[in-house]
Amino acid sequence: MGSTLYDEVGGLDGLRRLSAAFYDRVLADELLAPVFAHFTPTHLDHVAVWLAEVFAGPADFSAHLGGHQALLRSHLGLGIRDEHRQRWLDLMADAISEVLPGRPELAATLMEYFAWGTAIAQQVSQDPVGTDLGDPGPTPRWGHQGLLR
Repeated sequence: MGSTLYDEVGGLDGLRRLSAAFYDRVLADELLAPVFAHFTPTHLDHVAVWLAEVFAGPADFSAHLGGHQALLRSHLGLGIRDEHRQRWLDLMADAISEVLPGRPELAATLMEYFAWGTAIAQQVSQDPVGTDLGDPGPTPRWGHQGLLR
């Protein structure tokens, strides 16, 4: 298959729809809403831009929003617990089913990325704000076979 995940999800517009469907669920969820107490509509767009870059679309998160370092830093101090991570994954699976219905292979590939990424976010979230994360390297790229680099 020659297309990228970015193409398959409908580009930035598709990722914005996915992000919106997901955060509608998160903000209505009693377990996750407190974790996202400082959520803003800008966050929704930043998530779509991040995912665009990860899924082989434009590298605008790195160019304009601080790249991989900024993404990791945004999770410092959140104290994400196992139940938070599992609920996040459940709500994302529901959002994918809504926005990209009838595409189980695509959904599975996306969920593999989200399982991988949320594990890293959970790990980083245990460190206090201000922790020096060092250089995490470039934004990871994800394709049909998983992590590309």
